[in-house]
Amino acid sequence: MKSKKSIIEAGVNTLALESEAILGLIKNINEDFVTAVNIIVQSEGRVVVTGIGKSAIIAQKIVATLNSTGTPAVFMHAADAVHGDLGMIQRNDTIICISKSGNTPEIKVLAPLLKHSGNKLIGMVGQLDSTLAQYADLILNTEVEKEACPHNLAPTTSTTAQLAMGDALAVALLHVRDFKRDDFAKYHPGGSLGKKLYLKVCDIALKNEKPQISGMALIKDVIIEISRNRLGVVVVVEEEKILGIITDGDIRRMLEKHSNLADIRAKDIMNIHPKKIEESELAINALEIIKNNNITQLLVTKEDQYFGIIHLHDLLQEGII
Repeated sequence: MKSKKSIIEAGVNTLALESEAILGLIKNINEDFVTAVNIIVQSEGRVVVTGIGKSAIIAQKIVATLNSTGTPAVFMHAADAVHGDLGMIQRNDTIICISKSGNTPEIKVLAPLLKHSGNKLIGMVGQLDSTLAQYADLILNTEVEKEACPHNLAPTTSTTAQLAMGDALAVALLHVRDFKRDDFAKYHPGGSLGKKLYLKVCDIALKNEKPQISGMALIKDVIIEISRNRLGVVVVVEEEKILGIITDGDIRRMLEKHSNLADIRAKDIMNIHPKKIEESELAINALEIIKNNNITQLLVTKEDQYFGIIHLHDLLQEGII
């Protein structure tokens, strides 16, 4: 059984080696990197990313990142490429071939085929004297000093370097394309990430009731209206004008102060300066207002008219939180 100290040291040393490897890549963000970005941006085709072994797994992640940030990309396994999958490469596609050594048997066979296809070939490689480097039009240098594996065998530092270089390329492409938050939302409509980027306040408020009452309403009627709609709030409205809101907290505070409730009306206990948000705002902005003001409900308006209510629980249900 290894000691706790040695286990921690193994983890720390791994992260230290990999972080040093990533920092070492900075000098490799050079003219070839700029040219690669420009070729991809100007291309009318896709980016075909290929590799074998652990590099193939990294290639799939890079493809996913490129697609999600506005650069169409597909994955092609290097071993399958020479058995028919080369047919997926179209005339205007740009190819990125990933390999640590650039000299594996599959890459040695594939590299000249890719070169002769007439497509631009970008080699993401760790050995500049390799077969892949010789055939590549451009090189993204991912050379590392050693693997984090104590035997310098298992791909660890090298795949981290490949992943980081892929991220650098994707973000540079995003920068050149002037990719906006709205663009990002188009490619991430599902899950909490997508909802934060596109879900609007009106999409939630429309699902809720619109509790409202007149300023002269009795406390009994106020309580009934709050309970009926289960939103913990009622809006005081007169002639379509918002006068204020009353929350279940306001009711509790009123009961603590008054024993005779017969003459108390809605207008007497309402909050005339409620926190509110326009229905066209993003739901994530509603969450910020709710959090910053330590409240659970938010009045939704449309051009200063009463539109609805949004509740903290609504944001929880939608996965915004």
